[in-house]
Amino acid sequence: MRAAFGGLTTRGRSFLAAGAAAVVCSYVLGQEGLLRVGLLLAVLPVVCVLVLHRTRHRITGDRVLSPVRVTAGQEAQVRLRVANVSRVPTGVLLVEDQVPWVLGPHPRFTLDRMRPGGHREVAYRVRADLRGRYPLGPLRLRLTDPFGMCEVSRGFGTHAMLTAVPYCEPLPPLRISGDAAGRGDGSLRTLALAGDDDIIPRAYRHGDDVRRIHWRATARTGELMVRREEQQRRAQATVLLDTRGVAYAGAGPGAPFERAVAAAASVAVHLLQLGFTVRLLTDTGAWLSGPDGVGGRSGGAGLDPADAAGTLLDALAVVDHSEAVGLSAAHEALRGDTGGLLVAFLGGLSPQEAAHVAGLRRRGTTALAFLLDPVAWPGAPMGHPTASPSFHALHTLHAAGWTALAMTPHLPFPALWQLAGTPSGRGQTTRGAMGAPGYGGPGGWA
Repeated sequence: MRAAFGGLTTRGRSFLAAGAAAVVCSYVLGQEGLLRVGLLLAVLPVVCVLVLHRTRHRITGDRVLSPVRVTAGQEAQVRLRVANVSRVPTGVLLVEDQVPWVLGPHPRFTLDRMRPGGHREVAYRVRADLRGRYPLGPLRLRLTDPFGMCEVSRGFGTHAMLTAVPYCEPLPPLRISGDAAGRGDGSLRTLALAGDDDIIPRAYRHGDDVRRIHWRATARTGELMVRREEQQRRAQATVLLDTRGVAYAGAGPGAPFERAVAAAASVAVHLLQLGFTVRLLTDTGAWLSGPDGVGGRSGGAGLDPADAAGTLLDALAVVDHSEAVGLSAAHEALRGDTGGLLVAFLGGLSPQEAAHVAGLRRRGTTALAFLLDPVAWPGAPMGHPTASPSFHALHTLHAAGWTALAMTPHLPFPALWQLAGTPSGRGQTTRGAMGAPGYGGPGGWA
């Protein structure tokens, strides 16, 4: 009852206050007619509260979100279905869905009277301009009496989760030189395009599992053949994302950190489409996709490339700044790694941090670095802790065999990715401070 009386609207409270004032004035002035008016004004909101409190409405609510995963900046549709499963009709219902403020104001709807067994459906759209995971719900209903004297709010525990993943740009094919040990580009591409049909069979031996019989080779040779036990090597790529909060400046959809996350997502999806097994590593040493990666031509880790891309994008949708100040944890995570393609997206680097990153590349392997220097982005504060000139970090990485380029807001990432496959992008020569190939500087490549 206390909650019911707490639901009095402004109109109900006004009627109650006016009735009480009229009753007091009737005693003071001795006006019997004013007493009847005061009692009527005071009793009406009380009766409405009692009737609304004793009315047992049974109402259910369902929510359908389509799609559940969107790219940042796209819209999703939410459909609400409210049904009256009680034996009495409802009054006017006010429906309000709880959504995060990032998606906009709470959507509100007014539903007309529903007969027993009836239902109403409403829909609204939400837009996530920033990547992330956003809970939708719970749904709240407000029941009102016909006079608008009282409102009772009830909630439903159903929720839905909207995932806004980073925007992935299509990237052009890139020819990258590599080693001859099975981990460079030439061997990586060969391995990436190999499928189950390329398995070399051997003759059947007593005790071999019949499930490993290679029927195509058996039909070709006329004797039982089985697949070899050795597992085929796969093309492997590691994407390193620098998430240090001190390495970036600004916030919002166009901030350098968001550009780094979107570029990392584009590269990861692009490599998955080529048949690579992709691993995601952050500066904290945490593997966002597991140390063995996901994807591969035959669906490494039990996932095909499409599902693997969804797994990586879901992980990148919620990645945030770390409190780390160095990259030593990432160096430890890659210690003893056998190689493969390495693509790093880095914020501002001090000379010591640049030297640390340079040591991540294994001899004979291919390593790409995209540097987002805070001083190259508009709105960067003067005297940023890591705002060192881009050339020094790029020169250190070039000297260690990296293909290092500076990312700036003036050049689209697909063009920068294509530039990484050219001789000037690989930085095979150096021509001094501001003329070094790959140097972005405050002016970038524009």
